[in-house]
Amino acid sequence: MTAPHGSTEERRDELIVSIPQSLAGARVDRAVAMVSGLPRSQVDELVAAGHVQLDGTPVGSRRDLVRAGQLLRVALPAPRPSGPVADPTVAFSVVYEDPHLVVVDKPAGLVVHHGAGHRSGTLVDGLLARYPELGRPGVGPDPWRPGIVHRLDKGTSGLLVVARTPEAFTSLSAQLQAHEAGRDYVALVGGRVASDKGVIDAPIGRSSRVPTRMALTRGGRPARTSYRVLARYAAPEPTSLLELQLETGRTHQVRVHLAAIGHPVLGDERYGTGRVRPVAAMLPPGRVFLHAARLSFEHPDGRRMTWESPLPADLVAVVDHVAAEVLFDR
Repeated sequence: MTAPHGSTEERRDELIVSIPQSLAGARVDRAVAMVSGLPRSQVDELVAAGHVQLDGTPVGSRRDLVRAGQLLRVALPAPRPSGPVADPTVAFSVVYEDPHLVVVDKPAGLVVHHGAGHRSGTLVDGLLARYPELGRPGVGPDPWRPGIVHRLDKGTSGLLVVARTPEAFTSLSAQLQAHEAGRDYVALVGGRVASDKGVIDAPIGRSSRVPTRMALTRGGRPARTSYRVLARYAAPEPTSLLELQLETGRTHQVRVHLAAIGHPVLGDERYGTGRVRPVAAMLPPGRVFLHAARLSFEHPDGRRMTWESPLPADLVAVVDHVAAEVLFDR
């Protein structure tokens, strides 16, 4: 591969570049895109996976600035097809559909869209099998994420809206950016949450120590999560059932915020304490006790619409197992 700037050398799937003066002061995601020819969305995936290094150190944030003479090393992704492929075997439930949009109840274990390590069997592949029009140009700026205006983590279940037209994509994206869409979650967390309700207001950015993790960072993006205690359980260990409302929508926001106040989501190995809790042991591998239970937004035709999803069976089994200490009415 010959990059347009600087001196390069190809080593199988690795690109090594000496940052030229012309890119000095540029953000690292722009620099990688310039020298590799990859789209920004793919560059972001590489940074998040720790596949981009400057002078031998993994890049902590795509917003980091590069200096002339630094050695940029990029582990390039394997060649992939031009877009996702329809897959009718992907299982998911549709709770509402019309010509403008689809509301999906995503099961835990299903990845929403293609990314590092996930090249097939995603929700997008399944959506394309049911709604081929999503593959047409214009339903969102990224052909790998057609119609996707927000997402849920692999281990999280619940409601997700998908746009079917360019107009719906624009409307839904604008509502999410303006914090006008309602997204409520239910989570079971470790420990007894003392306050019956509260707000966690702390910026979130990519961790400087572990690039694949998010963290509370001084230079992060504003993030705000409200919570209310639904129940407190005493046995076999102290836990609290919370209802949470996202006022912003940052990557891993609920998980990072709850871990930051000392009450990580049960089953969350990435942001938890590392101790295997007895209740969390009831969950399947990779499952976190986090469910997108309520979703509301303004339909492109002007109607305000709301959907609710009950706790799935695997989470109900956990709640049934613990002993209630205090229960607050909804």
